Amino acid sequence: MIEYMRTEICVTAPAKINIGLHVLPGCVNGFHRIESIFQTVTLFDTLVVRASEKNGCVVDCEGMELPSDNTISLSYTAFRSVTGIDNFGVRVELKKRIPSGGGLGGGSSDAAACIRAFEALNDITLSVRQLEAIASSIGSDVFFFLLCGAEGCAVVTGRGEIVKPIRARSDLCILLVFPGVHSSTKEAYALLDESFAAGKIAPCPAYADLETVYTTPVSGWSFVNSFTPSLVSRFPEIGFALDDLRRAGASYAEMSGSGSTVYGIFPSEEEAENARSVLASSWKGCIAVRPFQST
Repeated sequence: MIEYMRTEICVTAPAKINIGLHVLPGCVNGFHRIESIFQTVTLFDTLVVRASEKNGCVVDCEGMELPSDNTISLSYTAFRSVTGIDNFGVRVELKKRIPSGGGLGGGSSDAAACIRAFEALNDITLSVRQLEAIASSIGSDVFFFLLCGAEGCAVVTGRGEIVKPIRARSDLCILLVFPGVHSSTKEAYALLDESFAAGKIAPCPAYADLETVYTTPVSGWSFVNSFTPSLVSRFPEIGFALDDLRRAGASYAEMSGSGSTVYGIFPSEEEAENARSVLASSWKGCIAVRPFQST
């Protein structure tokens, strides 16, 4: 969703959850392959992107010090490289609501939102091939957000670059819980590789069945996250949060991405809100969300 204001554009960047995340053993060209359903939800970062007369990208984020290789700066560099546009500078004001490093794709979504803003500021439309080239230089989830936008739901495979949009369900009442621990993607994959080496491979729905399982009653979902067992062993808080969601009435509960955010899906908004009220005393971060859909 983009609002035009002369040389200033306000963009929103939604979070996503992984509904199932099957990581396949072994690597291809140094990358793990995944099979997952990505679903955007109604938790957003907000970015104001302003054109600048001076080349370069300046990012301001109140309350946070971003690294120099943050995804917004990377998106700016990749955009200029792919488009060949030299005379272009921006200042980006970022308001973070999506927890960093929580498995919700916040950094990737911020990058995708900025790329769309850069397009608008330069009055151009990038091809799918150009978007793929930009996304591949930033992060695995970026192409999903570029292709599907805020209303995204897709079966995502490969290393994240193969995106098949599907119809999003509107009946999912979701409660996000942040266990208060930080799981780096690098560490999560290292722990998972140890599990693979020990022969610990959890059964997952076949790729061909993902979309079909997604349409079935949530209480019968067989989706699993390959990262969950090893990360629960490393960070017991993740397991405690999942247990609390199930005790609070979630029909399905799992971790998103490589953690550490977990979520539960409830039969109704009222039940999700009741669970939020109960769990808020134990967990600092509890947010009720829905799949994002335009009104």
